[in-house]
Amino acid sequence: QLQLVESGGGLVQPGGSLRLSCAASDFTLDYYDIGWFRQAPGKEREGVSSISTSDGRGGRANYADSVKGRFTISRDNAKHTVYLQMNSLKPEDTAIYYCAAGPWGSNLFVMSEVHVWGQGTQVTVSS
Repeated sequence: QLQLVESGGGLVQPGGSLRLSCAASDFTLDYYDIGWFRQAPGKEREGVSSISTSDGRGGRANYADSVKGRFTISRDNAKHTVYLQMNSLKPEDTAIYYCAAGPWGSNLFVMSEVHVWGQGTQVTVSS
């Protein structure tokens, strides 16, 4: 069964950058659409970004309005890894970030369409 492991979280100052990684146990990651969710204290988990299975051009990406223009999702099938590059970070980006996988065509901004979750990585944006 597909297993997802996130890394790259940490503490960063406002305006800074972090790159999150979502690594899979094997090549099966390549056949899944992958998304990133986040959950801030006292708030519901929300979809942040998603990327479809690679169509030879790296997959189609989607973003929540709150991160559009600041975050970039990408996938490297050779490394069985999906990345979330986060730039111009704001305190309101502070949350636990979760990697999520669903079959091709999933809406990975909807929790009910997620088949596999990672364990999460903490991102804290603070001065």
